[in-house]
Amino acid sequence: MMRVPRFVPRFPWLGGDLQTLRNYLRPPGDVLAPWPGERLSFPMRDATGDELLAMLHRPAEDRGKPLVLLLHGLTGCEESSYVRVTASNLLRAGYPVLRLNWRGAGPSQGLTKGFYHAGRSDDLAAAIAGMGSELARNGLAAIGYSLGANVLLKYLAEKGGLAHLRAAIAVSPPIDLHAAQQRIAHRRNRRYHDYLLERMREERPSDPEIRTILDFDDRVVAPANGFRDALDYYAQCSSAPRLTAIRTPTLIIHAKDDPWIPSASFRAVDWSKAKAVRLLMPWSGGHVGFHALGLGRPWHDEVALRFLASRF
Repeated sequence: MMRVPRFVPRFPWLGGDLQTLRNYLRPPGDVLAPWPGERLSFPMRDATGDELLAMLHRPAEDRGKPLVLLLHGLTGCEESSYVRVTASNLLRAGYPVLRLNWRGAGPSQGLTKGFYHAGRSDDLAAAIAGMGSELARNGLAAIGYSLGANVLLKYLAEKGGLAHLRAAIAVSPPIDLHAAQQRIAHRRNRRYHDYLLERMREERPSDPEIRTILDFDDRVVAPANGFRDALDYYAQCSSAPRLTAIRTPTLIIHAKDDPWIPSASFRAVDWSKAKAVRLLMPWSGGHVGFHALGLGRPWHDEVALRFLASRF
């Protein structure tokens, strides 16, 4: 059994909001400078001609460790602070890292016909299939954050025992998309909501009259991807009902004080039936925060490294 260090928040980042906002208030510097990147692309399996762009980094010494795939969240990309920090911690521990951009995100913004969404697990499957034996010759693991974590969990459930991943970690996943949408739309979260909506509009064309994320999902995401409406999109793409189908050893990390995703979504799951999945839900940590006392890296990175070490 993997030993998990107790999470204690680092002063002054006390409470879910400050834990969440630290990534923006204290962005990391060029933490990947010691490990130059190599640009890769993975063609998608549809008729769009779209590709997913990624950045590959190799550790200074090949220790025979598996490639770790990093999957960003909503309005994020390979340059998101949490992705770069995790990549640096993995590389320092000897793991090669691939920072993947979802369709239409980051460096591919404006270059694709389609766009990512919380259930586009086929894109993840296509990227993994396109890696070839050399890239993942020592095995493959993945860490997803927020929206990317939900895509990861959905992929694992759909593939079951045929998933090409040997281990997976999902950090702050919105496993019930409707519940997450309702939480972010709450009055106390208005600044978060408006920030995300503005970033979503920057990523893809939309009606300037759209005022909420629900409207954006209803009028932009749903029709572009074959869903009846936003609620149909949420129902078909939420990972919560599918967790029992996962066969890959998987760790889910979620904070009880996450201001974006209600912990009730996790309490509603019968975890005794999700045999391959372990849930860690500390009392604090915010949304993809987990800035802990006494650690030189985020707590979720410390736990992820211990989890990977226990699997390989």
